[in-house]
Amino acid sequence: MTDHSPWKAFTVECEDHVARVTLIGPGKGNAMGPDFWAELPVLFGELDADPDVRAVVLAGSGRNFSYGLDLVAMGGSLGAVVSGKALAKPRTDFHAMIKNMQAAVTAVADCRKPVVAAVQGWCIGGAVDLISAADIRYASADAKFSVREVKVGMVADVGTLARLPLIIGDGHVRELALTGKDIDAARAEKIGLVNDVYDDADAVLAAAHATAAEIAANPPLVVQGIKNVLDHTRSPQVDDSLRYVAAWNAAFLPSEDLTEAITAVFEKRPPQFTGE
Repeated sequence: MTDHSPWKAFTVECEDHVARVTLIGPGKGNAMGPDFWAELPVLFGELDADPDVRAVVLAGSGRNFSYGLDLVAMGGSLGAVVSGKALAKPRTDFHAMIKNMQAAVTAVADCRKPVVAAVQGWCIGGAVDLISAADIRYASADAKFSVREVKVGMVADVGTLARLPLIIGDGHVRELALTGKDIDAARAEKIGLVNDVYDDADAVLAAAHATAAEIAANPPLVVQGIKNVLDHTRSPQVDDSLRYVAAWNAAFLPSEDLTEAITAVFEKRPPQFTGE
C-alpha cells in the first residue's frame, strides 16, 4: 500500500494479511471532519488494490468509536445551505458534497477485502453510516448507537437509510431514524445491528482481529467472490437510495429548523423546532 505519512484521520497497520484502520479524529471523539471524508475513499481504494491485504479491521481510538459528523469542522460547508440563501449554486455544491461523502462510505462497502468493525463507546450518526458499510460488526458492552441526524434537523444521507434496512429490518430502522434514540450494545445485538457483544474495547478488538484472520486464511479470490455475489442484488437498491436522498436533501434540507439545530449545537442548548 502506498505510504501516506501520516494519514490525518486514521492510523493504518498491516500484519499477516490483516489491515487495521483506526479512526483518530482529529475532532473530539474521532468526529468525522474534512480530513476523514477526503482520506477515507483513498485509503480504502489502496486497501482494495493491495494484494497483501485480505481483510480489514475498522476501529476507533480512545473511549469512543466516533461521534459522527464533525459539525464544527464541517460548518463552513453547510454555511451557504443554512444561511437562507440556498439558491441553485449553493444547492448544487451541497448536492456534490453529499455525493462525495456517500462515495467515501461506499468505498468501504465496495472494498473487495471484507471489513470487520469493532465498536466501543459512542457510535453516532455518520459513524452508523460507516459501520453499515462494513461486512461484520462487533461491539463492546459499553457501546451505544444512535441514528442522531433527526435531532440536528437532517435526513441521514450517506448510507444509513440505504444499508441499515438490509441489516436490521425496516421497523427497527424506522424506530431509530425517526426518534434519534440511543440504544445500548445489548439492544444492538438483539436487533442484529452487531453480531456479538464483548466485555470491553480490548476484547472486541481481539474478536474483530480473530475473525479477520479467519477470513484472511481462506482463498482470497473466493472470499472476494462471496462478497461480490452477496452484494450483487443489494447494490442497485443502495445506489438508488443514495441518489434519491442526495437529491432530496439538496432540495429540502435548507430550513429554519436546520439553522436552529446547528445553532443549538454551537450554543450547547436544546433546539426548538418550528417546522419551518
